Amino acid sequence: MAVTIKDVAALAGVSPSTVSRVCNDHPSISFETRERVRQAMTDLGYEPGVPAVQNPPSLRLVGVILPPAPREIYEHSFYLEAIRGISQFCCHNQVGCTILTGKDDEELLQAVQSLSQSGQLTSFIFLYSKQEDPIVDYLCEQGMLYSVIGKATQLPNQTCSVDNDNLLAGREVTDYLYDLGHRRIAYLGCESMFVFSAERKSGYQLSLLQHGLPIRSEFCLDIEHLSEDGLTAMEQLLTLRDRPSAIVTVDDTMAVTLERVCTRLGLTIPGDVSIVSFNNSTFAKLSTPPLTSVEVNSFQLGYEATSQLVIHADNPNLPATKSVVPHRLVQRNSCREWTEA
Repeated sequence: MAVTIKDVAALAGVSPSTVSRVCNDHPSISFETRERVRQAMTDLGYEPGVPAVQNPPSLRLVGVILPPAPREIYEHSFYLEAIRGISQFCCHNQVGCTILTGKDDEELLQAVQSLSQSGQLTSFIFLYSKQEDPIVDYLCEQGMLYSVIGKATQLPNQTCSVDNDNLLAGREVTDYLYDLGHRRIAYLGCESMFVFSAERKSGYQLSLLQHGLPIRSEFCLDIEHLSEDGLTAMEQLLTLRDRPSAIVTVDDTMAVTLERVCTRLGLTIPGDVSIVSFNNSTFAKLSTPPLTSVEVNSFQLGYEATSQLVIHADNPNLPATKSVVPHRLVQRNSCREWTEA
């Protein structure tokens, strides 16, 4: 198997972007780091080819990568707020930004490759984190600078990231429902490949275990909330003989969809079912009743992710930074105290 730039970076203890800059004789790299990288190249027998980007990375323009998905993802309030944070930082620092989208990994990768190979883009922000992402693999191989909103799963020690403590948040909202008297608590998440949903589910499960409650597979679902299969899964959950009295949903859009299903089944909120969601978006504030929701500060997540790019573009020898943005529970009228019959 051919030696890659990631192999050199791992042996030298630096990021792939630093290896790329050494290959391009970038003046910002210290003598010590330059020699360490070159020694790693020699040890591994790595011979750099012609770099995909002839100019050193800069932040004149940042590529903002949305998760590959159909049209509905672009209307999601979390991404809109994160993009607003990115845009504000860019405006204040005379940096441009452009949005990259695609219906699937292949289409999105083609868009990233086209812009990066043309030299138009050398720095990127992922608005998501998922397992085994080919776009991350490509940027690492090319030694390009990027940051992730979410928990980095590929080269975590070499990747700049900003995130909430989603495991803690998932545990706290489940604790909140337990303190209201609920014992039949369900969790509705999105596709398990997305790390934030998996972490929130882990926090939910941890809370159940700490309170001596069973983890029931029929109460813990990963679904596409706008699909017919997703709506069917919600209906099946709500028509169980011992249906849940409270449900944690992965985001406000999921919660609003759940509200519609409850209305169709003749269930009231919070009379029959209490709901807690995430993001504290306009959906949460305008739904009926208004949703109790976790404020994740998506604007700040976007702002911090862009700030990381600026810092590491100017200081490429810095180790990868990982920032945690605080969250808080905003209580409204979608939850009530519960007494088991």
